[in-house]
Amino acid sequence: MSKLYDPHWEKEARTEEESRKLQVRTGVLVGIFGAILLTFVVVLYQTQIVHGQDYLNSANYSVQEEETVDSVRGEILDRYGRVLVTNSVRYDITLDTALMGEDRNEILSELLELCREQGVAWNDSLPVSASQPWTYTKTDSLFSYEWEDEEGTVTVRATNLGRLAQGRGWIESAETADVTAEELLRAMAATFGLEIGENEPVSQVHRQLIGVLYELYLRSYEILTSEYTFASDVDITFISAVKERALTGVLIETETSRAYNTPSAAHVLGYTGDITPELWPTYQELGYAMNATVGRAGVEQAFEEYLHGASGRRQIETDDNGKIVAQQWLEEPDPGDNVVLTLDSSLQAVTERYLADFIEALENPAGGAAVVMDMTGGVLAMASYPTYDPGDFWELYGDLSSDTQRPLVNRATMGLYAPGSTFKMVTAVAGLSSGVITPITQVRCTGLYHYYGVNQACWIYPGNHGLENVTQAITDSCNIFFYDTGANLGIATLQDYARQFGLGEYTGIEIPEYRGQMAGPEAAETVGQTWYGGEVLSAAIGQSLSQFTPIQLANYVATLVNGGNHYQAHLLKEVKSSDYSQVVYEYEPELLNSIAIDQTDLDAVLEGMYNLSQTASMAQYFASLPVSVGCKTGTAEVSGQEATATFVCFAPYDNPQVAIALVAEKGSSGGNLAQVAAGILAQYFSTEDSQSSPAQENTLIR
Repeated sequence: MSKLYDPHWEKEARTEEESRKLQVRTGVLVGIFGAILLTFVVVLYQTQIVHGQDYLNSANYSVQEEETVDSVRGEILDRYGRVLVTNSVRYDITLDTALMGEDRNEILSELLELCREQGVAWNDSLPVSASQPWTYTKTDSLFSYEWEDEEGTVTVRATNLGRLAQGRGWIESAETADVTAEELLRAMAATFGLEIGENEPVSQVHRQLIGVLYELYLRSYEILTSEYTFASDVDITFISAVKERALTGVLIETETSRAYNTPSAAHVLGYTGDITPELWPTYQELGYAMNATVGRAGVEQAFEEYLHGASGRRQIETDDNGKIVAQQWLEEPDPGDNVVLTLDSSLQAVTERYLADFIEALENPAGGAAVVMDMTGGVLAMASYPTYDPGDFWELYGDLSSDTQRPLVNRATMGLYAPGSTFKMVTAVAGLSSGVITPITQVRCTGLYHYYGVNQACWIYPGNHGLENVTQAITDSCNIFFYDTGANLGIATLQDYARQFGLGEYTGIEIPEYRGQMAGPEAAETVGQTWYGGEVLSAAIGQSLSQFTPIQLANYVATLVNGGNHYQAHLLKEVKSSDYSQVVYEYEPELLNSIAIDQTDLDAVLEGMYNLSQTASMAQYFASLPVSVGCKTGTAEVSGQEATATFVCFAPYDNPQVAIALVAEKGSSGGNLAQVAAGILAQYFSTEDSQSSPAQENTLIR
């Protein structure tokens, strides 16, 4: 008999199966929860028990502070958008001995060992040789001796190291200044807690550590801060090695520094540096960080307000090793704007090369300058010789500052020179505009001019030019014609026209310049001399006490050939935002004054300059140019020295675009500089139509 189907049995079996599954699930959940709980307990144990003291120490020593963060400096470009100065990122190693404590010497020794292994140089200015035998590397490293009077009384002055040596008792006084370098090193080692046995020689390792400790002590003594930049611009390999060793108080700082894309225009571009103590109050009011980099010369300084941007503020938290564990921006820094100059960097390079080649070929090379300017005062090129590579400025500063040829002086704006015959166009315009002469007035040149009982000679004497009008007198540079014109004008009128042309006056250029002076009673008084009426003759031909800068000469010629409009000289073309998306400022030429010159009179003067360019001595240089030129030579006599050569020109003759002024100390005749001018003009007129290219669609225009 078959078993009948029982529904109750099936229900019980199903219930039992579900109960087993529930038990399994519950077991799994309990296991997971247990694992989580165990993990939490382990982490808690590690945090509270194993590393509790470490975290406690970190919490106890963490410091919160606000710091001012310098902004990224803007770029400097030439008129065609070529970047002349930009920024590069570098890594510096700094030391903070406040974090090192009693382990300072051990930490520094380990750092120096790492430097020796990887060939990394560090900053060390201790004036003791780097290797044995130990000697002073500078004369009178401890004291300098100055003779103060005729009886031979000597004044002894302590040097930087000497003051420290006295202050720390390394030496007693100036009378013991004959201490040897090794004796000094031993005394310094004892002060710095570095043990050197009595019979143990001072090793090179000892000397290196003493040098670093001296740097640290020097800053503490002079600057009252313990931070010290140990090494600059280190590579990533060294950075990794430093991080691996986790040296307390050895910090890695990211810095930006100026990078120069051109070896030219050093005097124009200038340089950047730290804020000097005397300027700190001013920059502090502007919100600068104390360690900010600022413009110190040239356009870097002139356009600081655009280039610097705005500093930011950051809140940082550091642990007892000086490491940043948290940071928050309170105010982010704004990068500086980009400054576009009127300079043409290609023309600048050519101008510097031609000027240098000319001066270096002289029998007694000295100095010189060149300025190329457009008709509204914009400087296209400005060269000063001797010069230097702006990228190497700080590395070469010591040599540059002590060089007797003064390469740091910008002769284009701060060199004062008698203009010589290049001044004669001023006398001509003054005579024509005042009615003293007309374009057809003739003066007979006999070679000598008698005035106030004195004979003044023409440069051609014992020859003569015969009858000369103003055009011929400019071409022939006839002194007699301009003696006569100057005598009839008087010094006051000559001074007035010189001033209207900007000679002996500030040009307004944004970088430092000298004013110079126009000859006259006032100039004589400033040098303790008496002005005599007969000196007007010398003043009329650009001699006497007249001294002008090359940029004044260039601006004067631009004013003359553009019809008498005297503009302020300038280097700024425009300022663009940090991302180049908009023009922040655009320079508008500033008209300082206008000189009323009759067109017929002006034509007579400019024709004389053109005719000079066509003479055999000048045509050899200018004949191959694609444009015609007007020019004037000058030879300025310098007492007891070879004459200074001056030269000015403009082109094209029928539609002036550019004016040039050249000066060469000890250059003899100004005509010698025509070859330099021709080279500059060839560069300008061969490239002026090819510098700008049409903007491409969807591209960012600089």
